[in-house]
Amino acid sequence: MLRVIRNCHKTVRIAYMRAAIFCAMVAAFFLPNYHKLEYTGENLFTVCLNGTPVGILDDVSQVEDWLQEVRREVALEKNELVFADVEMTVEGQEVLYAEVNTKEEIMANMYTVVKESILETMELSCVVKVNDYMVNLGSMDEARELLQAAVNQYDTEGSFQVQLVHDAKRAFNVLDAEVVEVQEALATTVVGKEQIFMNGGMQQKLFSMVENVEPAGEKDFDDYDLGLQAVGFSEDVEIVEAYLDAGQITPLETAIQEVTKEQEVNTIYKVEKGDTLTEISLKVNIPIDQLVAMNDSLKDENTIIHIDQELIITVPEPELSVERQEQVYYEESYDAPVTYIDRNDWYTSQSRVVQEPSSGFRRVVVLVTYRNNEEIGREIIKEEVVAEAVPKIVERGTKVPPTFLRPISGGRRTSPFGYRTAPTAGASTYHQGVDWAIPTGTSVKASAAGTVIKAGWASGGGYVVYINHGDGRETRYKHLSKILVKVGQKVSQGQVIAKSGNTGVSTGPHLHFEIRLNGTAVNPEKYIK
Repeated sequence: MLRVIRNCHKTVRIAYMRAAIFCAMVAAFFLPNYHKLEYTGENLFTVCLNGTPVGILDDVSQVEDWLQEVRREVALEKNELVFADVEMTVEGQEVLYAEVNTKEEIMANMYTVVKESILETMELSCVVKVNDYMVNLGSMDEARELLQAAVNQYDTEGSFQVQLVHDAKRAFNVLDAEVVEVQEALATTVVGKEQIFMNGGMQQKLFSMVENVEPAGEKDFDDYDLGLQAVGFSEDVEIVEAYLDAGQITPLETAIQEVTKEQEVNTIYKVEKGDTLTEISLKVNIPIDQLVAMNDSLKDENTIIHIDQELIITVPEPELSVERQEQVYYEESYDAPVTYIDRNDWYTSQSRVVQEPSSGFRRVVVLVTYRNNEEIGREIIKEEVVAEAVPKIVERGTKVPPTFLRPISGGRRTSPFGYRTAPTAGASTYHQGVDWAIPTGTSVKASAAGTVIKAGWASGGGYVVYINHGDGRETRYKHLSKILVKVGQKVSQGQVIAKSGNTGVSTGPHLHFEIRLNGTAVNPEKYIK
């Protein structure tokens, strides 16, 4: 009985195997997509896009190319540049027989997934670049309108036109901006969407010939073409076509406001001879407290500054600056340059007027160059002098004086700077200056040029004069018998300001002289010559 059962099982297995082989043969004959695969490890691959199966293959060497074909097909349908977030994955396995998909089936499935994965449609636009500033606009026409708006601020008669020209030196399709006269722009040839400008070769030669032709003889004032002569941009302007999302494009009116509106820009001011912080503040139109806050080198408004020191200041400038030249006619009174006669035996603080000046009168045509609204250059094109100006003639010294001059001639030092025994009741035991015994009525001179800030009685000092020399420097003159200046008066170095005396707390006729730096008394004998 047991042998019979075993024989039955064997018979069933053989029948099953024969049936399986037969079915496989039938499938291979009737189902062309059903293949017997080689037994070499992973031999069947499932391709997915964004996790969605799009087909089964036994060879995936061309699926990347198929995906690119699908992408191109989708883009052509839109007639625009489209972006689709698509990630392809391939998973392999080992099988003996499997059904695989055709190229057409897989590409059809890919097409469906790509269409569903489109992120955005990009529009053909342009990018305008001005130095580090960039703005995206909807078209080349808008780029031209933007630049024209900058020019129109100064060209009220519409005489100049912005043109976009190809930069032949560049490998890419980069356009530059040129500003030409409207008459010259008429020589432009339009080809499709591009413009080719006939401003080179023979055309340019003809323009040059016309420009260089001048009327016979000297031109009269009526022969000059007054007004705007030339316009251009200070910065390099580049325009490039690009595909951009609609949300990245700036409206034209907003772009015009951004490009033409003045912005606060940091720049450097170099300190010149004679500058003070107050004068610089007025010159650059920045409050002095703001000027101090912008510069770490400045502690307060009394900080000493030196020639060629660099200070940060802000100036209003637009993103795109326009330079222009205007030819202007005017009549004016004018002064001849001062004529100087050098005297080597005088200090530079000494001078004498030999001849007083008188103004002349002239008619002038000038070529003025502007950067935005700031004049940056002026050239006289034609000048006719109706009345000659008489120059001022001045004798001046060439010897450079010391920083501080000794305020008196002669005298004997009776009390040095520093600690001492009080010479009389009420006198200080710390002497903040130096005393010279000198007869009453001796001339007292300003040790340096400056402004008188005190001239009058000062208790123990008697009659005094205090002079502010700027940059925290001050000199004081005490025990005077007569004052020859008044508060607010500007004095030159070596100018007589008073007569010495014996007023106030004094032991005899003498001059007390102080030098103070930023409010602190220093030894005058270390600074005077």
